[in-house]
Amino acid sequence: MPDLATLALFAAAALALCVTPGPDMLLIASRSASQGKASGFTTLAGIQVGTYCHALAAALGLSQLFLVVPLAYDIVRYVGAAYLLYLAWQAFRSSGVVLAPNTGLHRYPLGVVFRQGLLTNLLNPKVALFVLALFPQFVDPAAGSVALQIMIFATVLNLIGIVINGAVILTASGLGRAFSARTRWRRVPQLLLGTVFAGLAIRLALDTRN
Repeated sequence: MPDLATLALFAAAALALCVTPGPDMLLIASRSASQGKASGFTTLAGIQVGTYCHALAAALGLSQLFLVVPLAYDIVRYVGAAYLLYLAWQAFRSSGVVLAPNTGLHRYPLGVVFRQGLLTNLLNPKVALFVLALFPQFVDPAAGSVALQIMIFATVLNLIGIVINGAVILTASGLGRAFSARTRWRRVPQLLLGTVFAGLAIRLALDTRN
């Protein structure tokens, strides 16, 4: 079990990470704006389950596969980019935002939204390498199970993420409702979501481990 000083230091690092705008925050914000806060929190839940999966993989040593087998890293990276492009295509072809008062609009089930958040996180090998690089710096083998310590750190990161991203979700969903009230602007959040997915796909496909 990590001591309080270690937990506090990790929490400070996690807070700095969470308040820095990144792909996860952008995805959560755009999903909240296009489909409301329920979808935003569901996306966040999927991403955080993905974080636990990456932490577990790091604890078991599986994340090191990306360091020693470059092909494995590239395969996951390109599969993730292709999946994000598919999500972008779905968003662009949607007729509008579900926040708009139109029962004819397509509504994504929360289960689908959760799965998209989870897969987007799991198919990003950068997250696995990040967890592998950050978490061991705070692990003390003399403090007990290494795997347990890593999962505790993942929990701290997720709890801070709920607070920070929760504020983002509430703000973005409010902006989405404002857009939906104006007919000529009501597709803006959905176009933003598609743009985010496409941008993340390009970033992932062109990115390297450096």
